Amino acid sequence: MDFLLGIWHTFISLMNTFRLSDGADILIVAFLIYGFIKLIQETRAEQLVKGIFILLIAYAVSQQFKLGMLSTLLSNFFQFSFLAILIVFQPELRRALEHLGRSKLGNYWSLNYMIGDEDTYIQRVRNTTNVVADSVMIFQEARVGALIVFERKTKLGEIIDTGTMIKAEPSIELISNIFYNKAPLHDGAMIVKDGLIYAGGCILPLTRNENLGNEFGTRHRAAIGISENSDAVAVVVSEETGSISIAVNGKLKQGFDKETLKDTLNNLLLQNNISYKGFLATLKKSRGDKQP
Repeated sequence: MDFLLGIWHTFISLMNTFRLSDGADILIVAFLIYGFIKLIQETRAEQLVKGIFILLIAYAVSQQFKLGMLSTLLSNFFQFSFLAILIVFQPELRRALEHLGRSKLGNYWSLNYMIGDEDTYIQRVRNTTNVVADSVMIFQEARVGALIVFERKTKLGEIIDTGTMIKAEPSIELISNIFYNKAPLHDGAMIVKDGLIYAGGCILPLTRNENLGNEFGTRHRAAIGISENSDAVAVVVSEETGSISIAVNGKLKQGFDKETLKDTLNNLLLQNNISYKGFLATLKKSRGDKQP
């Protein structure tokens, strides 16, 4: 009973000194912990975190039972663990910072500027998705494999540098030539940026998800990989089955036809961009009106 009373008095004492800033501090830390757990779920980092917790428990046990050698060994290990964590969790840390940069707060410092006014931008995106959808239907019927990546907010300059620069207006003939099975660029990915076919034959990172079935080949794994490492949208045509898939945010959805493919691409490429780009266009227009 005295033990419970002691806990109660301690709790009352803490509440008397509790400030609003303490509550905000707790909420922020809880949000960071939740974000970290969500970030490492279903990745290899999850197993590494479990290993670190086991080492922490072992260190606490060695301290409690005065196991000098084990305690010294683990103590020396933890002295250099911060640098090791930065190296081991580099992909997850990079992904977290990219997610932060793609947030609404990050949009205020965005360097993406619209090409022309809002209507021109929308028309350009829709024209590109129409051409891509028509090309994909041809690939589906002919059983030609293809991997087409649409850049959104995350810049894909490093990926573009691995391929051959094209930077041309989209057309069925051009896309068909890129993925012709004897063409030099057909094995890589085609990058679409700002409504243009920007590059072909690009090399993408493969997904780290080890739970994918054997039915998914290199193209599908590369599509999921680029969507895990960026906010890009990847369209895949299976060479074996002709099925059409879209990878976004690390998830792969299959079974698209021409109309659903166009609608989905337009929604993904235009969402969260129109209002911001419209704001930039309005701002530029208002500045222009003030000029003599």
